[in-house]
Amino acid sequence: MTIRNTGNEAVTLTSIRTDIAMMPEIHETSTNAVGVSSMAPAGEVEISPGGFVALEPGGLHAMLMRLQRPMTEGESFTLILIFADGAEKTVNVPIFGIAARGPEN
Repeated sequence: MTIRNTGNEAVTLTSIRTDIAMMPEIHETSTNAVGVSSMAPAGEVEISPGGFVALEPGGLHAMLMRLQRPMTEGESFTLILIFADGAEKTVNVPIFGIAARGPEN
């Protein structure tokens, strides 16, 4: 998922919300000098004017913990992006198979 800032000022993504998980967070994957990868909460994500961030496997991503129901391939769920200025953007997220790396798979 790509989040674009089409405005003239930076915006800050502060959190996400969904009814499918009790603990939705924005996480970031990093790899250390010896090749060991780990994930941790990313905190707030600033998007510069005219810029974008991508939520995708292997980088910034939505981590959905404490799922409230099974995720079924082919279905979708609603995800709400929450910004520092109080704005919210609702997106419909398709559910792909476990090995999918994005909508093209």
